[in-house]
Amino acid sequence: MTARGEELIGEATQMALTNFNVSGRPIPIVVVHALARIKAAMAQANARLAGAETGIDDELADAIAASADEIAAGHWDEYFTVDVFQTGSGTSTNMNVNEVIATLATRRLLGRIVHPNDHVNASQSTNDTFPTAVRIAALFEVRDTTLTGLHRLREAL
Repeated sequence: MTARGEELIGEATQMALTNFNVSGRPIPIVVVHALARIKAAMAQANARLAGAETGIDDELADAIAASADEIAAGHWDEYFTVDVFQTGSGTSTNMNVNEVIATLATRRLLGRIVHPNDHVNASQSTNDTFPTAVRIAALFEVRDTTLTGLHRLREAL
């Protein structure tokens, strides 16, 4: 990871990289992209439905969502290297995503601090978001694989 990348991750990610260095294989990036999509949607929902309770206003939600959208689009893939073998609930990957989003959103807001748990992960549980991200990732993979196969079949016929 480059010096630039180390600025994006936080303590939880660094601990995961140290403690769960098992296989050298990161979580599939499609899961990270799906998790980022969930984080973007949750930021908007938190601002609109529970802003007073969560402390997430529109400006903060927009910064979180825009940062998550960049991750979902693959702009920061090299900063998601937590080992696929980690805690069962995906906490390390969830925190990795939260920390990168928080850092990017803080930069967007020119120093207004975005907290990975209090803001990015507000109203969420890893036990809900991670399995949902895995399911979304599977749908994307099946869709992409199916479309590729259908295009090859069409060309062959």
